[in-house]
Amino acid sequence: MSAEAADRVAAVGNSRPSTPLQTSWFEFLLDGSLLEKHLQKSNPDPAPVQLIIQFLEQASKPSVNEQNQVQPPVDNRRNRTLKLLALKVAAHMRWDLDVLEKGLTIPVLNMLLNELLCVSKVPPGVKHVDLDLSTLPPTTAMAVIIYNRWAIRTIVLSSFPEKQTKPGPHQMNMLNIVQQEKEMTENILSVLKEQASDSISVLEGALRLKKDFYIHTLRTLDLLAADAAANGETESSTAGLRITADELHCQVHYDLGGIFFQQGCTDQPAYEKAREHFRQTKELLQKLDSTLHVHLDEKRLAGYWNACKALTGAPDPSDSQTTPYDQINSLIRTHNYQALVEAFTKDNITRSLPNHFRRSVLREFLHKVQQGERGLDEVCYKLCVCNAVRDALEGEVLSIRFQQLLLKPSKRMVDFMLEVCTRSLEKDRPSETSRRNMANFMKTLCESLEDLSLVFVVSSHKLFMELLKEEERKVLVEQMRKRSATINLSAKPLPSFYDIPASASVNIGQLEQQLILSLEPRRIRQILIELHGMAERPFWRVNSKWEVPPDYINVILGIKDNLTKDLVYILMAKGLHCISIKDFTHARQLFSACLELVTEFSPKLRQVMLNEMLLLEVRAHETMAAEGSRERPPPDLVSRVRGYLEMRIHDLPLRQVVGEECVAFMLNWRENDYLTLQVPQSLVMTNPYIKLGQLLASTCKELPGPKESRRTAKELWEVVVQICSVSVQHKRNSDGRIGLIKHRESTMGILQRNKFITFIKKLREPLVLTTLISLFVRLHSIVRDDIVNEVTAEHLSIWPSSLANIQAVDVEAVAVTVKELVSYALTLNPNNQSWLITQADIYFVTNQYSAALHFYLQAGAVCSDFFTKAVPPDVYTDQVLKRMIKCCSMMNCHTQVAVLCQFLREVDYMTAFKALQEQNSHDAMDSYYDYIWDVTILEYLTHIHHKRGESEKRQIAIKAIGQTELNASNPEEVLQLAAQKRKKKFLQAMAKLYF
Repeated sequence: MSAEAADRVAAVGNSRPSTPLQTSWFEFLLDGSLLEKHLQKSNPDPAPVQLIIQFLEQASKPSVNEQNQVQPPVDNRRNRTLKLLALKVAAHMRWDLDVLEKGLTIPVLNMLLNELLCVSKVPPGVKHVDLDLSTLPPTTAMAVIIYNRWAIRTIVLSSFPEKQTKPGPHQMNMLNIVQQEKEMTENILSVLKEQASDSISVLEGALRLKKDFYIHTLRTLDLLAADAAANGETESSTAGLRITADELHCQVHYDLGGIFFQQGCTDQPAYEKAREHFRQTKELLQKLDSTLHVHLDEKRLAGYWNACKALTGAPDPSDSQTTPYDQINSLIRTHNYQALVEAFTKDNITRSLPNHFRRSVLREFLHKVQQGERGLDEVCYKLCVCNAVRDALEGEVLSIRFQQLLLKPSKRMVDFMLEVCTRSLEKDRPSETSRRNMANFMKTLCESLEDLSLVFVVSSHKLFMELLKEEERKVLVEQMRKRSATINLSAKPLPSFYDIPASASVNIGQLEQQLILSLEPRRIRQILIELHGMAERPFWRVNSKWEVPPDYINVILGIKDNLTKDLVYILMAKGLHCISIKDFTHARQLFSACLELVTEFSPKLRQVMLNEMLLLEVRAHETMAAEGSRERPPPDLVSRVRGYLEMRIHDLPLRQVVGEECVAFMLNWRENDYLTLQVPQSLVMTNPYIKLGQLLASTCKELPGPKESRRTAKELWEVVVQICSVSVQHKRNSDGRIGLIKHRESTMGILQRNKFITFIKKLREPLVLTTLISLFVRLHSIVRDDIVNEVTAEHLSIWPSSLANIQAVDVEAVAVTVKELVSYALTLNPNNQSWLITQADIYFVTNQYSAALHFYLQAGAVCSDFFTKAVPPDVYTDQVLKRMIKCCSMMNCHTQVAVLCQFLREVDYMTAFKALQEQNSHDAMDSYYDYIWDVTILEYLTHIHHKRGESEKRQIAIKAIGQTELNASNPEEVLQLAAQKRKKKFLQAMAKLYF
């Protein structure tokens, strides 16, 4: 830079008034007198609360030792001085908790007040409730009182709802700090709530003290610092700021009233205590000449007082006249609802009741209706109408509840509205504003009512004629006539998305509420235009539940125009929400509007919206299929899915879920030729879902073929084995031997197992699911290595029979996956006999015999019309029957065992006889004898009952043998028919027992 340029810069710089530099925290350490001078300024910079934060932050910084280990803050002279400086600032603020609570967070204020307890010589380790305040030095007692006042105030403040601020893109790095502070706050609050009863007792004890109190000032804190050995009885105890007993009692009564009022929601009698404390607060306020040391919100006190009177219902003799609030609350308590509606109607003229109070009364009645109280519906709609007329007269936007009321109006309701409108205008000479607002309300009624007969009731009313000019009436009537001539309202030509004008400004909060509720794109845009005209802030943060995928957040928040940014974000968030609740109609409208919007300025966002609309159509079609529709997807949709899978656009944010669901869609609709023959090889190598889709499609195509053509089955096997594998490391133990350690966190497959499971649960095609079940059953059998108790499934022969590195496979993961996969498949088709047998086997090998028998019976039931036909032998194989026999045996149902032994190709007499010898049988025993057709077993039963002396049971067995159809001389066909008849009845009886 040249000399002349430097001079010019200097000249420009000197022409501006210089901003005084902010005083740094360490300067107060260097100069002891600087703090008092700084605090005496009219607008000190930094402000007092900022100084407290800086002093305590520096005093509590952890230290690092020579080994670079983090240590707690050092208790040295510097840190003690910083804490004392923080206390001095608070003393300068006269320990005003209102100001301190607004400026300091709970953790900082907790640290400050604990330091106050420390310097005030409050005995450490002793509960405050165990201290006798009357024997403590004045400043010590006052420190205890201030701390416990803060404790109960903090509990009350924490119960108020707070609007959560959603962090912007540049605030993401602050999340950890915010989270840490939140956790600290929650820990402190939990301690304060546990000790709430103790704090209340301490403050109630303070109310019994009638002497004056003293609180630390800058001077007394200096005295404490100067005399390190000073205790609570030095002159610093009474040299502080004097606070009279009445001043302190007034403040303590107010704080106790607040905590008791908060407890009243769960403990009704607490409202009585709160009322008494607020009464004494009011009396002391009137008694005090000056309230310099009393910091309370008198408007809030009045609100508390009115609320307590309403909740307790006790009249106050000190009140010279009843307020409108009292009158309303009295009518509610006495259930005089007609007079209540009358009072609301009259208040539309006087307007003595605030709108928020009127709305709270309506909310209370609506809550009663929700709780099941009958007969209050009429009161609710009448109060809603009264409130709507009041809002209209004041030019406010009409409530959502009133607009919902207009969706289902009745003649009686409309008549009541007109009556309230007539009575709500001033009798003598209503103001021009009231007349105009009421006229607009009448027009709104006409436009909102769908029933033209009700519109006629409004338009022919005397008030309508008086308030609207003739030209306005003609225009409105013409609009109604046109509307009645249109049969299908939705067929009317709609204006373009950009041609909707913004309406008049209304209250921001109400507009935000409408923005949250609305699903109509043009209305959303209209509301946003109005909001941006009233305040320039990011309205996409209005609702914390509005979320767009993280993949798109940077692109959307990079839009320069704030209105467009809000609109794109909200339309997409609402559309995604509609998809999640399967409201696809509204989702299409919202996404179409968003597409129209972004097409104008962003090719990238246009493609993003096209991708999301494709995902919407895929999910809509899959939902229809899941609900029973067999209609194939239109060729256009299949073509768009192919186009997405092959799309390659540089720098375009892509959500993996879109590709995942597209592959699942192709598998579900058997587009196997595309996946196996036409999908580009580059995609197979880069996209794990396409790789899985191709292998599954190829394996399914090859299933009917010869064994040697199952090359892809082996490749699919290897991919799945890798997904279920873990990395293995060898580590030398202390004794020198090498041990094996598995690291479950690492993944060696093309997908993590949880993502693989998520993908599987998007599949519906039975053959694909059967193939996957078969694969996992074989893998499960190999890793369990239990030949006797193997799970069965279809197509097991196509998979390898061994594993090269069996130790690397996570056995638990395979077992869990088998269970999840079969359970999911059965939710799609509970009647698939193969899956039912597999599910039964899984329960069997895990010793869950009752559940196993349930599924074995269900498998037989679905393929025999609930056992009215014979169960095919390929379903009830000898292996299945033997497992059913073992299930019954393990549950001590020994008679059922004997009956099932007949079902085997070769009757197992040894098992049947052994079972019948068991005397401790948990089944119906002799009632099953009618289901036995094998004469040998019946003869054995007769013998064993005779041997035991059980004559009644022996007679039942003899009766069963004596049935003519079981005579050995009968033709084979008769014997077979008898056996089939008994099989059917027995299995039906078992099904009733275990289903």
